Amino acid sequence: MDKPISGFSKLSKTQKIDWLIQEYFSNDSQVKEILTQYWNDDHKLQELHDGFSENTITNFYFPFGLAPNFLVDGKLVTIPMAIEESSVVAAASKAAKFWLKRGGFKTTIKGTVKSGQVHLTYEGDPQVMVDFFAFAKAELINSLSQINASMKKRGGGIIDLKLVDKNASMPGYYQLQATFETKDAMGANFINTTLEQIATKFRELSVSYEPFNGELPEVVMSILSNYVPECVVHVEVSCPIDEIGEVNGISGADFARKFTRAVEIATVEPYRAVTHNKGIMNGIDAVVIATGNDFRAVEAGVHAYAARDGQYRSLTNARVENDTFVFEADFPLALGTVGGLTSLHPLSKLALQILENPTAEQLMRYTAVCGLAQNFAALHSLVTTGIQAGHMKMHLVNMLEQIGATDPEKELLKKEYADKTPSFSSLKESLEKLRG
Repeated sequence: MDKPISGFSKLSKTQKIDWLIQEYFSNDSQVKEILTQYWNDDHKLQELHDGFSENTITNFYFPFGLAPNFLVDGKLVTIPMAIEESSVVAAASKAAKFWLKRGGFKTTIKGTVKSGQVHLTYEGDPQVMVDFFAFAKAELINSLSQINASMKKRGGGIIDLKLVDKNASMPGYYQLQATFETKDAMGANFINTTLEQIATKFRELSVSYEPFNGELPEVVMSILSNYVPECVVHVEVSCPIDEIGEVNGISGADFARKFTRAVEIATVEPYRAVTHNKGIMNGIDAVVIATGNDFRAVEAGVHAYAARDGQYRSLTNARVENDTFVFEADFPLALGTVGGLTSLHPLSKLALQILENPTAEQLMRYTAVCGLAQNFAALHSLVTTGIQAGHMKMHLVNMLEQIGATDPEKELLKKEYADKTPSFSSLKESLEKLRG
């Protein structure tokens, strides 16, 4: 690209593709074929997808899979997962099967409160700011009656509003911190609209407050927080050690010992904790994406929670207590089952139907379960056979597809590489030998 393009967003989808191919692919017609083959034949459905984002030129597919046999709080659940990484769905399903006959997964909602802040600066006397907030609080909340009405009917709305003095962190910095209950909605739009109204009313009231004496506080910005330490679900599995049985040649007692030690390592060592928690998010993100929720918001909030005491740590805990193995976690999950993409994307609607149209709290439970299951499956492999044994089986399938093996050839090559590590070069050599 030699020069900037103006008016790109006003071009049609076809014109955008033509520009792309000319600028970056030397007018290669195959590029257009690749892009258009991912368009949906149903024009209305394609228009729906085009409307999800800006400057859309095609669809980018993720595999949409199912992990069955999850026993969650005594109920059998099939969990939909959208993810491209090999072995994730298989691992979740394996963990579900393991715990199916050992009591299943138990969950508890510890809270559903979310928050947002109006960020302020004020260089004057802190006591003046405190007095002003005491004077203005009731009017600030009353100004929300119209915005709050529909959410209030559903049992939600603003819970509280308080002034937070942050001068110790940054001179002149204050927050108006609001807490919310948003019921089955994730609530981002509601929270942000509410905060902006609070900010508007705050400005209006501050102008006529004489003690400010012309030195008015300034509203810097108003925005929800994706850190939700009060919107948390607890999930756990447990069973007597003698019910674990032999695991890949290791006794139940030895497995429990090695497993708990592995979690302890991830609790004290950040280098391990990051990869440990990434595996948890393989499960959580897959459910969040499948149900049309915001996985970036969930990721940010979860990782912040993992570092809440000042060091980044494992999100899960494991222990042996009274000859019982316990594996558990608390996950902060702000999710919704109404509004946003959950109500627009046809596959997200199907995913929620597979989960029998859950409330937001139920979706928190199922998502947390998938995260714990994923971590259990990963550690199950790590402390016994190693992670690569199962992962490479799935990776082998992908590599065989890429080198163009036929179905009969795939079966023969899978047998050949059952006990050895494949590479593209070795697979190609083996394929050439098969073909003579």
